[in-house]
Amino acid sequence: MASHDPSRPNVLLILSDDQGPWAMGCAGNHEIRTPHLDALAARGIRFSRFFCTSPVCSPARASLFTGLLPSQHGVHDWLSYHHAGRTGVDFLADRLLFTDLLADAGYRLGLSGKWHLGANDRPRKGFVHWYAHESGGGPYYGAPMYRDEIRAEEPGYLTDALADDAERFLVAESERPEPFHLSLHFTAPHKPWSGQHPRAFTDLYENCAFETCPQGPPHPWQPLDEDGAPVGGESDTRQALMGYFAATTAMDAAIGRVLARLDALGLTASTLVLFTSDNGFNAGHHGIWGKGNGTFPQNMYDSSVIVPCLVSQPGRIPEGLHCDTLLSQYDVLPTLVDYLGLDHTPDPRLPGRSFTDLLQGSPAPDGDAPDRERVVVYDEYGPVRMIRTRDWKYVHRYPHGPHELYDLATDPGEEHNLADEARHGAVRTDLAARLDAWFAEYVDPALDGARLPVTGSGQCTLVTPGSLPTAFEPLPGE
Repeated sequence: MASHDPSRPNVLLILSDDQGPWAMGCAGNHEIRTPHLDALAARGIRFSRFFCTSPVCSPARASLFTGLLPSQHGVHDWLSYHHAGRTGVDFLADRLLFTDLLADAGYRLGLSGKWHLGANDRPRKGFVHWYAHESGGGPYYGAPMYRDEIRAEEPGYLTDALADDAERFLVAESERPEPFHLSLHFTAPHKPWSGQHPRAFTDLYENCAFETCPQGPPHPWQPLDEDGAPVGGESDTRQALMGYFAATTAMDAAIGRVLARLDALGLTASTLVLFTSDNGFNAGHHGIWGKGNGTFPQNMYDSSVIVPCLVSQPGRIPEGLHCDTLLSQYDVLPTLVDYLGLDHTPDPRLPGRSFTDLLQGSPAPDGDAPDRERVVVYDEYGPVRMIRTRDWKYVHRYPHGPHELYDLATDPGEEHNLADEARHGAVRTDLAARLDAWFAEYVDPALDGARLPVTGSGQCTLVTPGSLPTAFEPLPGE
């Protein structure tokens, strides 16, 4: 039952929340304990340069499901209201999601966890199971959850509750003939951290040196509250690191249970497993505790815009591979269409392209091959836009800057901004022109983030001509 046909596999999407690309053992972190993610990487492909489309949760999630840029789907910041019940606004209404395509292809769909794209209580097309968080985050105990549109607080540890729910879905679907898709969206390792996670996991890091998260001096662009105090920093960084690492390890253990259940049901070979995060995270990196909105103006550091990405289907995807090709979340929809053989032609207005060839073990392209754009990725966060090649990154902030240029071949830590150095003027000019041309090709002028007052403090409503004065939350203290 379910799909036992590797050529028409089930799909398990596991999405973490605020997980930096550095926060896995298989990514080279010798302190964090993620044995089940490491094992998943060993039996599949680890993509080490996989980018979110915007370094904050809701825009990135919207892009992951639609294949659209924020300036095409209109979600430009995290949704700052719970958006459920009578106040629930569906920010992706009338947008085509990859889950819609799966439903059309006969898949049965389930969600366990965080949606955070508005109308969080209402199941989307094709979802026969819907266990969703009311908003975007909050406590790990007593979390407000909707099960099939009925609200109830989850009394247990949320990470475990989501894994339990996912296991029940897998068992139920294993008795049916249709293939399934399960979106398992954890809130981990998003804050809060202190006092929120079982001692079995926090005790693992009691004596950890946290050498992999050096604490730099506070970033000069940290937003301040009305009293001039930094917003988003951590007063006790050691406790925060213990909580962040514990949350990640607890999630890893929960993922291990779900994958073990999949295996016990005999569905491992016929299930495509994709693990990634919505956005990256800085746990002291660059002097920031947060992601893109950990600073104002918003930042585009690799630690904010690169996310973990592991893909596995034993027998069909080669095992133990590492790929450093530049890929983006906007590539996921066309890849699923291609890999799953769905009867759908992606809209040419979508910026992404399939990387099924890489999943099948084809070598990455060399240099600036003219027939593919995988040597370049793009990001945006409101009026902040980035172009990233293998060796260079240029960040442009509309309308006045400051702009950034990094030579990643010699400065992978992005410590030396070369934007104002005359000797790199030609590189900056070229990258700026390529960035402008690319966004001009794809953005919807009515939803163009370069013209919007996106502060990183949240989005309240849909972007419409009459909503602009109130669509986005002001900076703290304003």
